[in-house]
Amino acid sequence: MEHQSATAYGNHYVNGYFIGGNSGADLSGSGWGMKFDYIIVHESGHEWFANNITTNDIADMWVHEGFTDYSEPLFVECLYGKQAADAYCQGLRRNIQNDQPVIGPYGVNKEGSGDMYAKGANMLHTIRQVINDDEKFRQILRGLNKDFYHKTVDSKDVEKYMTEKSGKDLSKIFDQYLRTTKIPVLEYKMENDNLSYRWTNCVDGFNMPLEIGAGGRSIWISPTPGWQKVKLQPDYPINDYNKNFYITVKKVG
Repeated sequence: MEHQSATAYGNHYVNGYFIGGNSGADLSGSGWGMKFDYIIVHESGHEWFANNITTNDIADMWVHEGFTDYSEPLFVECLYGKQAADAYCQGLRRNIQNDQPVIGPYGVNKEGSGDMYAKGANMLHTIRQVINDDEKFRQILRGLNKDFYHKTVDSKDVEKYMTEKSGKDLSKIFDQYLRTTKIPVLEYKMENDNLSYRWTNCVDGFNMPLEIGAGGRSIWISPTPGWQKVKLQPDYPINDYNKNFYITVKKVG
């Protein structure tokens, strides 16, 4: 565990996550989780989120665990590249239960869902796509640890900081992934060359932009809970979307 004054280690110096037997397990199922000792990397990440920045209430413990879980794909990216990190982070989704909100009830010493780990990491990975500027995203992570150095925070402090520094309104994204168990669904339909789309299974006002693939090219759309329409060129069929967004896509009609 990460506590600076009482460090404990039990991963048997194996790659992956030791959960019994004589070998570790890849929590992502991607293969990349077997390239490093999970406990050493994860618990080291807590030197930033938990030991440097600490929450006032354990209801907000996603700030500790979500960011630290995201330190794992960042570690994979550093050593093996972005595609490997994307595969690892997406693979972590298989551990998400969506049983209860990530943020727990305040003032009663109660944590939220264990999804604070994998779902927290995938929310941050989704936000990274929305920001669409890796250098800015990197500076936000560093800025959090500089500006909140040895301070206690609430989730709202972190949410406000990331919104201000990114220059994008992330409030509905935080509400969606932290305060509900619902994963947003992009519904779409094609009528001739017209693409109609909307968000469903989402909080009121959910307005997260999304990168999709059309005709082998990448385009951005800005769905809302109301139907919108855009005309595409005939050779621009919708054939993909950026899988780094933690969403579900459903063709209707």
